[in-house]
Amino acid sequence: MKLKVLYQTGACALVVAGAVSLCVSLLSSQSDERQLVGSDFPFAAVSPEVPEVVTFADDTVYLDRMDLRERMDREQNAFAYMHSTTMLAIKRANRYFPVIEPILKQEGVPDDFKYLAVIESSLDEWARSAAKACGMWQFMEGTGREYGLEVNANVDERFNLEKATRAACRYLKDAYAKYGDWLTVAASYNAGQGRISRELERQGVDRAADLWLNPETSRYMFRLLAVKEVFSNPKRFGFCLKRHQLYPPVKYRYVEVDTAIHSLAGFAREQKVLLRQLKEANPWLRDYTLHNRSRKLYRIAVPDSASIYYNPQSTPVHDTAWVID
Repeated sequence: MKLKVLYQTGACALVVAGAVSLCVSLLSSQSDERQLVGSDFPFAAVSPEVPEVVTFADDTVYLDRMDLRERMDREQNAFAYMHSTTMLAIKRANRYFPVIEPILKQEGVPDDFKYLAVIESSLDEWARSAAKACGMWQFMEGTGREYGLEVNANVDERFNLEKATRAACRYLKDAYAKYGDWLTVAASYNAGQGRISRELERQGVDRAADLWLNPETSRYMFRLLAVKEVFSNPKRFGFCLKRHQLYPPVKYRYVEVDTAIHSLAGFAREQKVLLRQLKEANPWLRDYTLHNRSRKLYRIAVPDSASIYYNPQSTPVHDTAWVID
């Protein structure tokens, strides 16, 4: 291959003879794998096709109306090209969906609402927004307390995945009893029931998808639909993950305590784990102690060694659509 260097007013450009064939060679090394998984993105940045119809919580949403189609198009493109965020969310889903899905079923909430946790926090248990919403379900402090979560400087159950999921279910069921439409329920999770109810009455429509809303809430419903599309078939959107790249579920044993713990570091040593491992397993423990003046019964999760030192090659796959092997 011959190189020719051109100098131009303080900048230089490399003109590479045979550059096109080089690009083809580099890209063709990935083409077999991408063609194998049926990716819509074989070589270039392209826009994923918008489906004619989607379902959410067993409701059918037709995307033949201009605004509905283009709102869906925007969010599909956003998730397709937020590569690192979307990729990490799929990896985390392999760990957290097995926790979330049974709770949704027990609480009588449609399974599709697991995707609400994806758009709220990218399935990051430690997520905290600029508005101070916290945890995977992004509860505000007051709403968390309203739905039964303990929130203070020492214990913040918005970061307790199981309890926060059950609290989210209670909110969602309350909203469904009011609206009877699951996408409207989702919009109320973002904007609040008061605002959605006022706008439905003011604008004379029955569902939030037909409302003129602030851009964040207007997009929110279609982010939910789009992330379901991506997670249902990541390969179509160009995400090619292998089994060992997913995050495996963590197995815990639980220690029940109804007294104060004056040193969580000492407690961790007694349980033969590091403090950081104890805190990662229990992000709701916000300090180095557990005050527990009310003698409340807490269940503290302790990860087992097989989860701490796992073999990526033996990672169970929660959804085979996520992987290429």
